Amino acid sequence: MSLKEKLTSLLRGPKGKEPAEEEPSVRQGPEEQTAAAPPSFAPTEDPAVLKLPSEHPMNQLYSLRRKEAGYLPTPWLNLDEEGALPQDMVAKEKNRLQAGLKSACNSRLKAVKNGDKDKRKKDEGKDGGEGAQKGAGLDAYPWFFLSADKLYAWVLVFPPSENGKELTRDILMRAMEEQNITYGVDGRLVDRLSHDDRRYFNLFLLAKGKPAFDGKNGNIVDYFPRVVERVLEVDEYDQVDYTALNLIHNVKEGQEICRLIRPTEGEPGCTVLGQEIPAKSGKSVPLPKGRNTELSEDGDALIALTSGHVEFTGRSFQVKPVLDIAGDVDFSTGNIKFLGDVNIKGDVLTGFTVRAMGSIWVGGVIEAGSTVEAGGDLTVVKGILGDGTTTVRSQRCIFSKYIENATIYVRENLQTDAIINGSIYCDGEVLVRSGRGTIMGGRVWAAEKVSAATVGSKSECRTSITLGGLPCTNFEREQVRRELKALEMELEKLECQLDSPAKASLIGKVRVKMNTAELRLQQLEEDLEDIQEELRGREEEGRLECGVAYAGTEISIGEEMMRLRQEERQCIAKMVCGEIIVM
Repeated sequence: MSLKEKLTSLLRGPKGKEPAEEEPSVRQGPEEQTAAAPPSFAPTEDPAVLKLPSEHPMNQLYSLRRKEAGYLPTPWLNLDEEGALPQDMVAKEKNRLQAGLKSACNSRLKAVKNGDKDKRKKDEGKDGGEGAQKGAGLDAYPWFFLSADKLYAWVLVFPPSENGKELTRDILMRAMEEQNITYGVDGRLVDRLSHDDRRYFNLFLLAKGKPAFDGKNGNIVDYFPRVVERVLEVDEYDQVDYTALNLIHNVKEGQEICRLIRPTEGEPGCTVLGQEIPAKSGKSVPLPKGRNTELSEDGDALIALTSGHVEFTGRSFQVKPVLDIAGDVDFSTGNIKFLGDVNIKGDVLTGFTVRAMGSIWVGGVIEAGSTVEAGGDLTVVKGILGDGTTTVRSQRCIFSKYIENATIYVRENLQTDAIINGSIYCDGEVLVRSGRGTIMGGRVWAAEKVSAATVGSKSECRTSITLGGLPCTNFEREQVRRELKALEMELEKLECQLDSPAKASLIGKVRVKMNTAELRLQQLEEDLEDIQEELRGREEEGRLECGVAYAGTEISIGEEMMRLRQEERQCIAKMVCGEIIVM
């Protein structure tokens, strides 16, 4: 080989062999090979996640960035990643986010394309060699989305294009300052977002404002119902007492009827832009003050000035010291239990009960089988017609047209026109002078005096007059004894039944009632023993005064008893030197 051929071989390589192509320094991976493909959003049923259609401009931006970077996490647009936002608010904001995001992506895409055109023009004007200048590109751009009420702010960062600056904390802070996002900013998110792998094309909750809270309106807590409803109660035997309607609502003097809950002040809020959100204060409500009521010292409660019945008139509560019943006490009224006075224009029908702390006035009749108890005086215009089971009590005086076949308990005096087959227990005087003025049959026990026009009858029916002692206390003792006996019989019947939870419950209730009755009986007997000596010295004070006392009348004073053998007129019977004398 000549020298010329050797030199040519060294310069051009072996003959027939083309120069080898330059190998690329970095091989394309699968991500780069599919860089132009749109992003694949993960399927989800989360209502807070926004799904973008394939033609959305954000897909083009994502593809451009992926082509430059080679790898990019899949976009994730979640309005409520922590699951702490109101669901209705999230649903409304999704539509706004989709519209706002489309506009922002279009603007960014346009800016990127314009930047590319400028770069190509510059490159075409030069020789394209090593001296050609590179385009400046676009920096990373934080886009902010604010909720309609400005209480929440999200950020989505668009990546830089070409040689633009990547996201930094300064870029993010400067953008927030331009948008005036200053309140409730998540500082940790701001610090880590610049170096977070998912910082681009992902939605982050950047700031939370403070919602305003309106004050609560004032309210009134009622301790008594404004609308009276008939309520029937079922007892332990699954029985309903249709006479107990609970229509009367008693209140004691000084007791609270209702209480005011004062309104609260509103708490202002603040948007993420630092704007104050005003709040409304609650409205006050007045207490429904009516007759016989007053406000407490602090003005927060309505107080009853007197004991009585609470009624709501539609505008205010009022206390009625007197309860007026326009007709009879029957199934329309139910049993009556009242702390004040009761006026009944009609009758007290069979089977019903009237109890009052004050006086009771009955314009009609107290019928057989009923119960009437008065803390004050009892006045019965047309009389008391019983059947042996009727019981009438008064802590003061009783005035009645007549009394027949009834048990009467009166702490002071009893005045009536006639007593027929009655059981009278009176700690004062029994006066039967007006009208017929007759005491016929039964027993009359008065601590001080019995005065009547006629005692007994010509047929010599048994009529007993007892003087002195404590009639009412003895009556109560006998009542408690009868109650104890009835409870003992009831307990015996229950113990004979088969064992069951219901049986155990009923036995327990009966035993409690028995213990209460035993304590009451013990107290009454102790009271009688304490005043026994005092009573012996007052036996001579009791006396019977009558116009006519028929034969068969029995008179008892202390331990002495005398039966009249003949008719006595204008007589007085009393204890003299330990004996009963009729004068």
